[in-house]
Amino acid sequence: MAKLVLSMDGLVLKEIPLRKERMSIGRKAHNDIQIDNMAISGEHAAVVTILNDSFLEDLNSTNGTMVNGQPIKKHFLKDGDVIELGKYKMKYLLAPPSQEKADYDGRMPVDTIPVPEVSKASDPVGSAPRFELPSSPVPPAAIQLLSGSNTGRELQLTKTLTTLGKPGVQVAVIARRPHGYFLTHVEGATFPLLNGKAIDAQARRLEDHDVIEIAGVKMEFFLKV
Repeated sequence: MAKLVLSMDGLVLKEIPLRKERMSIGRKAHNDIQIDNMAISGEHAAVVTILNDSFLEDLNSTNGTMVNGQPIKKHFLKDGDVIELGKYKMKYLLAPPSQEKADYDGRMPVDTIPVPEVSKASDPVGSAPRFELPSSPVPPAAIQLLSGSNTGRELQLTKTLTTLGKPGVQVAVIARRPHGYFLTHVEGATFPLLNGKAIDAQARRLEDHDVIEIAGVKMEFFLKV
């Protein structure tokens, strides 16, 4: 399980395992990681974790969020990345698969992401190594575009994560898990539609012939059995 190590001026304050799909960071008490400092916005940033991958997103904070000294809006986290929030730093660490225990007892909520116009499907931001799922009964699947300039095109869901949408507008991911395929919102003010209804922040399991709409583009999910 990945974790964040929170520190200030070189002093480690706490270690926070990323136990939930989405963890919010901010000054207000309802955040999963609360940092009570006026330099931190009420809802400053969020970390979304899907399987072995984590994304950091700045939530339009007043003073911004930096990773390794560079300002970011959305960032695919890599082992050893240092997140900077004012005087506070959080180091992102990937734990070995065998390390399952954690000491943190805090709260941790979940978020989703919007998608770029589906002209292509690719891995999330950054070129980090991908983790293949172990062999499982999950059948192969694909999506077929039903609207837009690429109507009729099929995209095979062979990766652990397939990113769909238009960055800055709406982005989502389809995660291939041992027990099925799941749609999760990642970026954007509105949530993707699943069979005509907006999903929420929770990952939604996809069923054969479900119709997804992301960034105005419709597509059909189907199992290839």
